Amino acid sequence: MKLVINLHLFHFMKACLLRSISLIEHNPLEFTEVPKPQPNENQVLVKVTACGVCRTDLHVIEGELPRQILPIIPGHQIIGHIEQIGDRVTRFKGGERVGIPWLHETCGTCEFCRDGKENLCENATFTGWLVNGGYSEYAVAPADFVYPIPEAFSDTEAAPLLCAGIIGFRSLRLSGITGKSPGRRLGLYGFGAAAHVAIQVARHWDVEVYAFTRDERHRQLATDLGAVWTGGSDDRPPFKMDSIVVFAPAGELVVSALKVLKKGGTIALGGIHMSQIPQIDYQLLYHERVVRSVANNTRQDGLDFLQVAAEIPIKTQVQTFDLAEANTALNSLKHDAVRGAAVLNI
Repeated sequence: MKLVINLHLFHFMKACLLRSISLIEHNPLEFTEVPKPQPNENQVLVKVTACGVCRTDLHVIEGELPRQILPIIPGHQIIGHIEQIGDRVTRFKGGERVGIPWLHETCGTCEFCRDGKENLCENATFTGWLVNGGYSEYAVAPADFVYPIPEAFSDTEAAPLLCAGIIGFRSLRLSGITGKSPGRRLGLYGFGAAAHVAIQVARHWDVEVYAFTRDERHRQLATDLGAVWTGGSDDRPPFKMDSIVVFAPAGELVVSALKVLKKGGTIALGGIHMSQIPQIDYQLLYHERVVRSVANNTRQDGLDFLQVAAEIPIKTQVQTFDLAEANTALNSLKHDAVRGAAVLNI
């Protein structure tokens, strides 16, 4: 009997591919087969087990980010096991569980990289936007930009930590909230994946959290996670905030947040994209209030956050979807139908 081997199975993988920019309501991701990537000498090949679904993926798919690389496989909260390593990789071994984050690679030589601000690198590439991501069975990444994942988390629990978690953590830092901020009051505008992780870090630091969100389900989740007050974006809390993080991509929230911010307080804008910010009355900004953006993250942010996340430990609220259901997951995310974070099981 002649044995027939289908080589096709060894060179291709299933993935969700974006060929052209479109509203997610048109279900533009094509569940198909594409060539399986191969690592170069400095990369690892990861067999993906879970990939978080992020609002940034929506911005990529709907064309709201300035640069477009098409076709592209979205997804940048990737958990999996190393299947193959490049010849020069010494940091990891085959079989280790790792995470591939948003920050794919930086140049290491520009002024920002030299100054310890690699999140602002002039030549950075980003997973699922400028290089193929994790809505797929396999993904490659430079070994130096991959994280070991703490054993405290399952694959689906860990996936949202790689963007929602890390960016939320950096947002807290840039808002002025740290582990040395007990008793301070923090406002969170928008209560999706990032906020539901950030509140757990803030509460671990004994910070009072006030959640501003329009959805009653999200208010209940915020209460369950320790918020002392919840309300809508234009509601007035009983006290003014020391710091605020705006996660929702709505520019008008900057004005709402300034109205409840203390003198000298900081608002950190946690999204990569935001609708236009309206004109601001200078008196709202006066008294040394600060509004600042949060741009990506450094590798150290990720390492610091994952250590804190394991110490707490963070409990992610996860709604899972199959890889072929990526369009469904993103539609649910866009229309605020996800409680916590959405994750694709690969």
